[in-house]
Amino acid sequence: MHLKIYNTESRNKEEVLPLDGKTIHMYTCGPTIYNYAHIGNFRTYVAEDLLRRSLKLLGYQIVQAMNITDIDDKTIKAAIAQKVSLHEYTRPYEEAFFEDLHFLNIEPVEYYPRATEYIEEMILIIQKLLELKIAYQGVDKSIYFSIAKFPSYGRLSHLCLDQLEAGISNRMSEDEYEKENIADFALWKAYDPEKEQGIYWDSPFGPGRPGWHIECSAMAMKLLGSSIDIHAGGVDNMFPHHENEIAQSEAFSCSHFVKYWVHIEHLLIDHKKMSKSLGNFYTLRDLIAKGYEGRHIRYLLLQTHYRIQLNFTFRALEAARASLQRIDDFIIRLKTLTKDLEIDSTTDVLKAAEEMFYLHLADDLNISAALAALFELIRQVNTLCDEKRVSLNEAKRIFTFLQKIDTVLGCIFVEEESIPEELQEALRLRQHARREKNWKLADSYRDKIQTRGYCIEDSPQGPRLKKMRTIKKKKP
Repeated sequence: MHLKIYNTESRNKEEVLPLDGKTIHMYTCGPTIYNYAHIGNFRTYVAEDLLRRSLKLLGYQIVQAMNITDIDDKTIKAAIAQKVSLHEYTRPYEEAFFEDLHFLNIEPVEYYPRATEYIEEMILIIQKLLELKIAYQGVDKSIYFSIAKFPSYGRLSHLCLDQLEAGISNRMSEDEYEKENIADFALWKAYDPEKEQGIYWDSPFGPGRPGWHIECSAMAMKLLGSSIDIHAGGVDNMFPHHENEIAQSEAFSCSHFVKYWVHIEHLLIDHKKMSKSLGNFYTLRDLIAKGYEGRHIRYLLLQTHYRIQLNFTFRALEAARASLQRIDDFIIRLKTLTKDLEIDSTTDVLKAAEEMFYLHLADDLNISAALAALFELIRQVNTLCDEKRVSLNEAKRIFTFLQKIDTVLGCIFVEEESIPEELQEALRLRQHARREKNWKLADSYRDKIQTRGYCIEDSPQGPRLKKMRTIKKKKP
């Protein structure tokens, strides 16, 4: 079954077919590591993970690169303020980002290129654009891309050049340097000793640093080729970032840069844009401190279609937790079935659920409808269980189906570390103390368990231990 995805450039759903006939090459915009990523960022990363996992489930091979932006105005300014090197400043936030990915069970991709490792490739691209006279050096010695030399500029955002120039003139330009046209963008920013205090790279056109847009083009083309299948990112990156990527990449390579553009909509907080000034800015660490697990947050972020704005509320997060609990309870019920009945009551129900889940997933990642098919399966099978009409073999087939779709969902079966026997014994002793109504002793065993990083969770089979997953905090 082929995936159909909405292509921002064509404004149509298109069947995804690899350019080389074998492997999908996908580039996704990663974090700028000047601070902790917030849950709005992770809405995008979870959606991209859903895309990657869905492609694999539907039979595609995939090679993916996600960039790490460690050069930009924010990282340089912060490193100077803290009087440390750029590497020293950014690396702890990079480590925190990978901890966050693990916490949300976001599958590792094949490449995580850092911008600082591809300066040479960026310089080569800029040199060729200068030779072609598509780029020029401004009076401030910075290098700019002339969008007037790229006739199809604006085709991704579907805006004409006059509209783009008007939009830019109504706000401060992202490049505070002199250039020929207000809409031209920087490929290389000339070194400013006062602002950048020793942070620069040498180049044939003078010391400085790359512009943000050229970083992604260089990394994508170096790792994935001049023409790639899918480029995904947040909708806020469509213009100017992705528009500029197209212009500089195609002007350099004379090849069509991206076949399918995929953009993920914003996450809102109580129907408002997330911002620190409004006090509605959340990182994963904020939600962990409130007792939520990675699987709860992941489920919330993936359950709404990626092209629809997602409104975050704690009520919605509680609902996500309840949905996963419903799945957990269903799995526990399947595991408790012991009689191998001579009956076949779930074959049609399971077949319908599987067909609908795959069908919806292949239709532009319609995850909401796919999840509805899953919960309809749970409802019908629970009814059959109530009637004692589900055999052990049928339960095993349903369990296998859940394992298969969790290769996409990534939040049903969470690997648990083996629990130390001494803590299992502490749980047994706590239960005995509770039966004896020795509450003080019971509390002491509970405290021992919690100080070792485990919590006590009730289940239909009785109390059990569960690892409390945490994320390290960066030292101030």
